[in-house]
Amino acid sequence: MACFGAVLKLRWGSTWRFFLQRGLALVNKNDLIAAVADSADLTRAKAGDAVDAVLAAITAALKRKDEVRLAGFGTFVAAERKASTGRNPRTGEEMQIPASTTVRFKVGKGLKDTVN
Repeated sequence: MACFGAVLKLRWGSTWRFFLQRGLALVNKNDLIAAVADSADLTRAKAGDAVDAVLAAITAALKRKDEVRLAGFGTFVAAERKASTGRNPRTGEEMQIPASTTVRFKVGKGLKDTVN
């Protein structure tokens, strides 16, 4: 998970270089659908519908400010960010950053043990 934080700081163009230099691969939605189709013996269309349904259910729950717990995987939580004052990096001028809602993820023990 330490690598993930480093990726977030990079521009998108250099993200691929970051992964390729370390021998890592990116997994996108199509890769996930293919994996679900193979492991559950489904067509890609059915697996795509299943992945879309899971993502829609998680999104709807977070929109309602519910917590989504997936045992052994992790917990998604909608968290509020307070309004704050920031600076425009180009001009140095102070600006107001409005309050917003963000999503946080806490890794579950099973996933953490598997990755380590």
